[in-house]
Amino acid sequence: MATNDVSAKFHDHGKAVDEQKKKAQCNYCGKVVSGFTRLKYHLAGKRGDVSACGEVPANVKELMKEKIHELERRKLRKGVEKMNPPDLSLKRKSSLESKNVKQRKVGTIQSAGSDSGKHAKNDPVSRVNEIVSFSVLSIGSKKASSDKEGEDIPVSQAKKCIGRFLYEMGTDFSAATPTSLRRMINGIHSCHQVEYEFPSHQELKGCILQDEVKEMLHHVHGIRDTWATTGCSIVVDGWKDEKGRNLMNFLVDCPWGPICLRLCDISTLSDDVHSLVLLFEQVIAEVGVENVVQIVSHSASECMAAVGNTLMDKYPTLFWTVSASHCIEMMLEKIGMMGTTREILDKAKTITRFIYCHAMVLNLMRNHTLVHDLVKPSKSKSAIPFLTLQNIVLEKGRLEKMFISSEWKTSCWASRREGKRVADIVLDPSFWSGAEMVLKPTIPLVGVLCSIIRGGKGQMCYIYETMDAVKEDIAEEFENNESQYMPFWELIDEIWNNHLHSALHAAANHLNPAIFYSRDYNFDKEVFEGINCCIEHMVPDEHIQNEIWLQLEQYKDAEGDFGLGKATERRNIFHPALWWSNYGGHCPELQKLATRILSQTCDGASRYKLKRSLAENLLAKGRNPIGQGRLCDLTFVHYNLHLRNADWSTDTDHEFGEIDPMNDWIVWEGPSTSQSNVEPRLCAFRRHDWFNYKTYFLIVSLVGEIICILDHPS
Repeated sequence: MATNDVSAKFHDHGKAVDEQKKKAQCNYCGKVVSGFTRLKYHLAGKRGDVSACGEVPANVKELMKEKIHELERRKLRKGVEKMNPPDLSLKRKSSLESKNVKQRKVGTIQSAGSDSGKHAKNDPVSRVNEIVSFSVLSIGSKKASSDKEGEDIPVSQAKKCIGRFLYEMGTDFSAATPTSLRRMINGIHSCHQVEYEFPSHQELKGCILQDEVKEMLHHVHGIRDTWATTGCSIVVDGWKDEKGRNLMNFLVDCPWGPICLRLCDISTLSDDVHSLVLLFEQVIAEVGVENVVQIVSHSASECMAAVGNTLMDKYPTLFWTVSASHCIEMMLEKIGMMGTTREILDKAKTITRFIYCHAMVLNLMRNHTLVHDLVKPSKSKSAIPFLTLQNIVLEKGRLEKMFISSEWKTSCWASRREGKRVADIVLDPSFWSGAEMVLKPTIPLVGVLCSIIRGGKGQMCYIYETMDAVKEDIAEEFENNESQYMPFWELIDEIWNNHLHSALHAAANHLNPAIFYSRDYNFDKEVFEGINCCIEHMVPDEHIQNEIWLQLEQYKDAEGDFGLGKATERRNIFHPALWWSNYGGHCPELQKLATRILSQTCDGASRYKLKRSLAENLLAKGRNPIGQGRLCDLTFVHYNLHLRNADWSTDTDHEFGEIDPMNDWIVWEGPSTSQSNVEPRLCAFRRHDWFNYKTYFLIVSLVGEIICILDHPS
């Protein structure tokens, strides 16, 4: 049964066991919980004061998760609106418009092919090859397109759906041309005996695109209006493209969602700290220094660290940290370079390369492992070696049986050098014991990394506790043998102390009611220093600082609304920022500080998986102004559609995971393929390279939306 066929009514999945309906019983496992609200969390398997149901069907569980996520977002928005004075939104809009006017006068955009000599020669930022800022786009500059004369509204809406699909996928407009795509949609809609008219190239790059730009500008401006209350994080992504250019993408993240702010080619100043500081200052001014809580960097390099220190000295109210996922990846990479670990990973890689590059061996392996793959795909390249090694260990018995089976012994590979080497590794007990030792410190870190990437523990309010917990897990894996786990603790602490840790993390840990009111909470020196640092830097007024310290005592003793029955029940259910917006009103100064801290992210831009090729094209030189303007609009729509529509809270690290056919755990480095006696290699990619399940489901959703529009015109 599909998710859409599942009843959304909670009473269909449980029943009241008393007349007052204060207790409800789960229809699947029989557990009795306190009310239907807790039943909802029980079915969804969400963290809280109720255990997860082990018998609930997967489609019901997913539906309950969606309902809870939707409810939490609605409550958070109401909480933010409740904290805003009635006229605050208008003031912010007026301020935003005046800032945009000033930015246009300064001229922060340098279009492709424009004369760089127009910049002041004494301005180091003028050496930036290209800067494209989306902040100068205004709603008024984009005229709403009118539908074609005589064209039905449903047909026009369907064309916009196709346009939005192409913009979000970052696909060339020619993708709407193939006959097969037209036949697919018309075939599904054949019951109407009406052939659907596809949008033309001119419509896709003209009126439909302009409508999407205008709609996206409304979305972006709505998010910007919330920054004054919740604060925001400037999130940086940087990379080097195939042409050797150093490119940078600035995003802004807040509870209402991330937006793409500007793109830069910084090739000429990639190692110039002073010039990079000036560039970041422009971005801070664009967002509003009063709105910026922190900057999350993509790099732990000495140059970027110097930029961060300079900015924190100049702007005492903001903090600088490195992306949490990048720091965890650094930990995994350093562990992977240790002598014994490197040796085990090399042996495991020898196994996978040999198996995946020979069709007969690959089929034999799949027959023994019940079609389970050994190589584990992941959004993080640093996690792939350890997830794959874990898979190999899980398949230990089946792999051993495979290499002693008659099918293997009678194959041509059993007598060849490569085959003998792999068989020796698989049948060597020291390999398996070494593999288990490698997994002890790495799998807990991989678990944290995957959780951060999908947005779970990536929230500011859990990172401090998570890093403490992962160290304890590693110690337990080594049965608390200090000589074995201490080298890994020291490696983790080195990266934590030098790159990842921020006072915000410690303060968020203290202000998270789910952690603070737990029995094992430890208010140590580092946490105290973190809170003290945040209060001093984020609240310049000394009188308000004193008020916050007094209010922290009320929070500590659960006085006022903090100790209400509902507040107590929802400590482990609500997002901490939402909890403060609902129950911190009697301590307004502390409420404002807590909301701004707990609303931030601790991860960088890499988790968004933005399509970098669009940025690379936009920052290329030699394009005419009209073409550059159209590409700027398309990039703006693509990035922000992707950021708006992606549901990070329900995304999983391995969902729709595909093995990269060029992954070095698959690509064989053995003898040349030109040898006639070498069997043709079989790529591990069992699906075609161009095929992507996310694309498939997006197309299916697109077709369904078009049919709905044509069936039920509004």
